[in-house]
Amino acid sequence: MKKLYYPVLFFVLLCLSSCFDIEERYDFKVDGSCNVAYNFDMSSAVSVLKNLMSDSIKETPQFSMVKDTTLNFYSALADSTQQKMTPDEANMAKTSNLSVKMDLKKNIMKVGINHQAKNAAELEYYLMHLSKISLNNQLKAVTKSSGKQSGGFDAQQLVAGEDYYSYDITPHKFYRIIDKAKFNAFLKKTQSAFAMAKAMLIETPYKLVLSFAKPIKKINNPRAIVSADRKRVTLITNMDDVIKNPSLMNIKIDF
Repeated sequence: MKKLYYPVLFFVLLCLSSCFDIEERYDFKVDGSCNVAYNFDMSSAVSVLKNLMSDSIKETPQFSMVKDTTLNFYSALADSTQQKMTPDEANMAKTSNLSVKMDLKKNIMKVGINHQAKNAAELEYYLMHLSKISLNNQLKAVTKSSGKQSGGFDAQQLVAGEDYYSYDITPHKFYRIIDKAKFNAFLKKTQSAFAMAKAMLIETPYKLVLSFAKPIKKINNPRAIVSADRKRVTLITNMDDVIKNPSLMNIKIDF
């Protein structure tokens, strides 16, 4: 029976992977490049789920595992997977990293996805194809290739919902609009996870931060906070509010 609890913990984590602290960051450079990062912090949920486990399970070697690792997507993929990728997909994988930090005893479980886009066109391609690559099991292959480094965590579940956005990105604008039909389809697939999180009093905050090399000219989201120098835009909300009003995620910035 003891062997069941550890997999069950991660099964629940996977089910709730859309229900934790999500931070999305964009750092636009003077040369037109942009570093984009998705950070998922499931630490608070781990703290809640630990209360469901017996002390004997918490003392097992598996539960005591501590990992802090970063993997390059492309180099971690199997040769057979690399051969099936298009040149653009391969380039996207080569310029992307997956980081995993885990220490369950200290209530730490964090996953980060980072990508360096050379220009606006490459950034738009990345954002439009990130979920496609994950659904092609490439992120799954990356986490598996690390053996047990990721603690059995499948990052594929984290980005599966990202295809409900449409983007229009140029050297002077960043537009993101949520597709309500796709978003509603995503909610149908994850409604049980959100219900479980709510029952456990697990909150679902979301934070978007965009930093620019020069002051922005115009922004359309009234909830977004613009810094005094107009070089940083911050949008803070939560999934409960977004479910009620998906348009909260829409943002159009001219810079």
